[in-house]
Parts: sequence; C-alpha cells; structure tokens
Amino acid sequence: MKKIFSLVRQTVIISLITFGLTEIAFRIYHKINPSFMFYDPSSYNRWRGKPFSTDYDFQLNSRGFKDVEFTKQKAEGTYRIIGIGDSFAYSGVPYKHNFLTLLESKLNRDSQQPIELINMGIIAIGPKDYLSLFVNEGLELNPDMLLLSFYVGNDFSDNYKSQEDRRLLKIQDSYVLSFFYFLIKVNSKFEGNLYHHGIEYREDLPTVPDDFHLEEAKKRSYIFIKNPEKTDFPEHFNDAFSDLLKIKEICDRQNITLVVVLMPDEVQVIQQLREKVVASYNFSPEQFDFRQPNKLLSQELNKHNIYHLDIVEEFVAAGSETALYKPNDIHWNIAGNRLAAEVIDKYLSQKFFP
Repeated sequence: MKKIFSLVRQTVIISLITFGLTEIAFRIYHKINPSFMFYDPSSYNRWRGKPFSTDYDFQLNSRGFKDVEFTKQKAEGTYRIIGIGDSFAYSGVPYKHNFLTLLESKLNRDSQQPIELINMGIIAIGPKDYLSLFVNEGLELNPDMLLLSFYVGNDFSDNYKSQEDRRLLKIQDSYVLSFFYFLIKVNSKFEGNLYHHGIEYREDLPTVPDDFHLEEAKKRSYIFIKNPEKTDFPEHFNDAFSDLLKIKEICDRQNITLVVVLMPDEVQVIQQLREKVVASYNFSPEQFDFRQPNKLLSQELNKHNIYHLDIVEEFVAAGSETALYKPNDIHWNIAGNRLAAEVIDKYLSQKFFP
C-alpha cells in the first residue's frame, strides 16, 4: 500500500513539475513567436473561410483564402507580396473585382519581373490576428512585401473586443490548457465558414436596415471625437499600434518590406451618413475631427519609418460623385475596389517598382 501511495505521489509531483515547465516554455515561445493557439476561439482561425467553398462565382482555395491556389515555394525570379487584412481584404465583392486581385494585374502590367500577390484576408480579424496570421502562415511563404490593410473604422477597437472575449474564458489563463483546448475544440472540429455562398452579387440591395446601420456607424465614430483622452481611443490606439510595431520588427529581421494601407471608414467618405452620425451624438460638428485617427496613425508610422498610404482623400474626392460603398454597408462596392486598386498601384509602382 505504501508503495502504491509513494508511486502516486511521485507521479503527481512529476506531472505538476512537467505542467509548470511546459507552461513556462509555452509562454516563452509565445513571447518570441506569437501563436493563435494561445488565443481564444475568436482568433483568426474561427473566421476563416471554408476551403473549396464558393464565394459568389469563385471557389476559395485549399487554405480557405479568397484567392487561387499558391505554393509555399516561391517561383524563382518572382516578387511575392502577401496581403493581410480583415473583411476589406477578403472583400464583399466577387473575386475578380477584389482590389487585391485587380492590384496584382495592374502591378504586372509594366513590371520587369513577375509579381505574385497572395490574398490572405480573413473576415472579422484585427491587428493581433494580423500578427498571428503573419507569423504562423505568412512568413513561411517567404514574401518580399507585406501589404497590410488597416481599416480605420474598427481595427483600433478589435483588439479590445478580443481581450474582452478572452476574459470570459478562464481556461485561457493557462497556456497548456489553452493549447489542448485549441487541439480539441478548434483544430479537430474546424471546418471553416461560408460567405456569399450560393448567392448572386447585388449592389442595389441594402445589407442591413437603416437604423442598425446608423447605430453601428455611431459606435465606430468615437475615434473621431476631439479630445480623445475623454474616450477609450488612446488606449485602443496604443494597443493596436503595438502590434503593428511587432509586425515591423519581424519584417525588418526577415528583410520584408512592410506597407500599411489605411482604409477609410464610410463615415469619413459619405457626407450624408457623417451628418446623421453627428446629429445622433447631439454634438456640434466642431467637436469632431474626421481625419483624427488617420493623422495620429500616420504620425506614428512616420516616426517608426513604416511605409504607409492613406487613401481617404482619394475616396472623399471620388465619393462626392460616385457611390463607392455597398448600400448600408461598411465595405466597398465594385467601384470602391477599383479605386483602391488604382491608388495603391500608383503608390507601389512609383515607390517600389519604377
């Protein structure tokens, strides 16, 4: 009996020591090489497209990305760009009208070498997920450039939402338990999501009702209120930008060019919606600065020598004459995607592919 008790005690002690050492090892690993395995199920894998499913008239590739199949090995002589972003990169329009699809064609038009642009956009992700996606799946593709789409409308607050979700899952406090939770609940059962499956693309139908659309626009517009120290914006800004800095550090170590594209919010572009948002706050228009987040982000990007392109002014100018967004939707329509491709192509061609 004593031998059995002694054996059980030794087993428990060894198990606790092993658990503790593994916990430390996972935390060190995650610090050096951030992994979505240690996030809750709201990490980017939760929102990934279902491999080989149809999106309008296009079939997603085997990885669930809205792009054609690609190989891990880069073809000799090819300049490879990976495009990472949220639903703007994934896009609410058919594949052939996606701005990244159009951009690849434009870049290859006058290029002296083949340029491959891989669309790795995933719906509903944010800066922390951009970092994880880049580290876990982007680096292995040996890219020459990372084209990061930063949506001004909600990328500042997305990390905050993820943190709130994580607090609800106490199992995530342990990286070891989080690892096994990932294996059991996510990895083994993940099948991907269906987006625009079995439907025809329509630009004339509102995506959501008017009142819901306005309420969502109002929630996002806290980033435009002057004296941001009175809101959560400074905290959200610093949190999001810290992930951009981590991405920049990795890019510098791997000799990868990082280019951040600032995607405007529709409130910045559509005057009628902007006026409704201001009225809903019961503030005077002077209490808003609808360029504030762009200016602050550009200042920090400049400070850290990060290439970036803010396309808000081009959208404001064109948006006064042409609808660039789907009705009651934060996403661009076909014309909006076309404009984004043209503006980004001009910037990249002049700066990197003269």
